[in-house]
Amino acid sequence: MRRKVKNRNIVEPDFVYNSQKLEKFINYIMWNGKKETARKVMYSAFDVIKEKTGNSNPLEIFDLALRNAGPMTEVRSKRIGGANYQVPIEVRAERRLALAMRWIRDAARGGKGRPMHLKLADELISASKNEGAAIKKKEDTHKMAEANKAFAHFAW
Repeated sequence: MRRKVKNRNIVEPDFVYNSQKLEKFINYIMWNGKKETARKVMYSAFDVIKEKTGNSNPLEIFDLALRNAGPMTEVRSKRIGGANYQVPIEVRAERRLALAMRWIRDAARGGKGRPMHLKLADELISASKNEGAAIKKKEDTHKMAEANKAFAHFAW
């Protein structure tokens, strides 16, 4: 079994909305160390969210989207007696957040032909309404765990 991570990086909150989750998501969006570009994309997406939803605080929609996109269970491969079984396990809170951020980012990057801040805003809005590619990914993960529920007794 893995030992605990002692020196996990604690992210400072961002300076506009004072949110650690938002700063972590900005780090997820960042490419080639260009954090300022990632910040511009994120804050532009928040402006689009304000405009489209009429909500003065886009951070609420962001938090709701992360909560909706995070999976409760997933399958992990475990080798028992020469056979590999897909064992469903519950997802820890940190991993749930990391998966939600990754899936939302990848869904936004997937669409071609539009600026990133528009794609990201659309994906966050749709995830907050339980729609979109990130939510589909979560549902597929849950279906896989449900289908392999028979192997739950192999869980660590």
